[in-house]
Amino acid sequence: MNGPERLKTALARGIADRVPHFEMAYNESSIIGIAKHFTDNLPAVDFVQRMSIEDKIKLFDALLLMVDELDVDGLTLRILTKNEDLDQNHFKDIWGVTYLLSPAGDSPVVAGPIKTEADLKGFRPPEVSEADMLLLSYGGSKVKGKRGIVMALRCSFRVSWSLMGGLDKLLIAYRRDPKLVHRLMRMTTDYIIQVIDMAAGMGTEIFGMDGDLAYDSGSFMSPTQFREFVKPYYIDIVNAARCHNIPIFKHSDGDLTPILPDIIDAGFEGIHPIQPQCMDLAEIKRDYGSKVCILGNVDCMYVLTRGTEAEVVADVKRALAQGSAGGGYIITSSNTIHPDVKPENYIAMVKALQKYGVYEGNTIRPID
Repeated sequence: MNGPERLKTALARGIADRVPHFEMAYNESSIIGIAKHFTDNLPAVDFVQRMSIEDKIKLFDALLLMVDELDVDGLTLRILTKNEDLDQNHFKDIWGVTYLLSPAGDSPVVAGPIKTEADLKGFRPPEVSEADMLLLSYGGSKVKGKRGIVMALRCSFRVSWSLMGGLDKLLIAYRRDPKLVHRLMRMTTDYIIQVIDMAAGMGTEIFGMDGDLAYDSGSFMSPTQFREFVKPYYIDIVNAARCHNIPIFKHSDGDLTPILPDIIDAGFEGIHPIQPQCMDLAEIKRDYGSKVCILGNVDCMYVLTRGTEAEVVADVKRALAQGSAGGGYIITSSNTIHPDVKPENYIAMVKALQKYGVYEGNTIRPID
């Protein structure tokens, strides 16, 4: 099997020749740190927003080389839009949301343009263009037939709270201004559906939707609130992907237990990454493995960042033992390959899963 076949088989809850692997994201320093094991043609570590065109190309070529050398089954690509640099540390995205550049990876929101319904008057969401899909077009052409082409989507829930300038502001609006919440969710969902429709025609094989829904202690909202304010829009997004016969999975850190049945009921083919600090992979596989593909959950909080290579191998074996039986499992880190992950540990993880994750019948080979 090749990468696309493995990933699609697992997402359909089938059994591939081996447990497939890909990552939701690699950060700039992670790519450079891992790729230096295979090449010297690398840019200096910096935020991609600050890199020259030449260094951006070097960075992406390093990612392609790294994925090829490690025989990773999928490559995650993202919509490529022009952000506005505000100063050395801040930028504004196409929605008008201001962010702080962060060496930790995901840039935190500083401010959003929407505070009340009045702010929506005259507000226009961005248009989706083929130029936004440049990374998909270029990257997809490089890996097609070898690696699954995964398109990362920014969650409508995430975009909505970013537009309001913070998660707390959107959750407060659940009670104080539910009409505003629905208008935001409708607007952002319609945008995501436009992205799906365009990306589907440009080679996307799998969609993955990011955006956290939970803390380690439980979901951001009650199941009732999820069903009212989030689930209907997720159903629309899933249906848009299904119109193109493309599977879609949902990412969220934290303890999803209260709302997981509703996430699955919305129609997602996969759930990522089953954070080990607050969710048990074996339990999730037992309770939901017949309904949805499970993606995760090698610990990137401690094991991949500060653990020894022996601890990495042990955690890979644990994840394989808990998640692989009967298929329907894709092994990934428990979030992303973020800047604190040791490059050597990630390489050890990939080699271990390829050694121990080979199927014989309905289960993987016995792990020594």
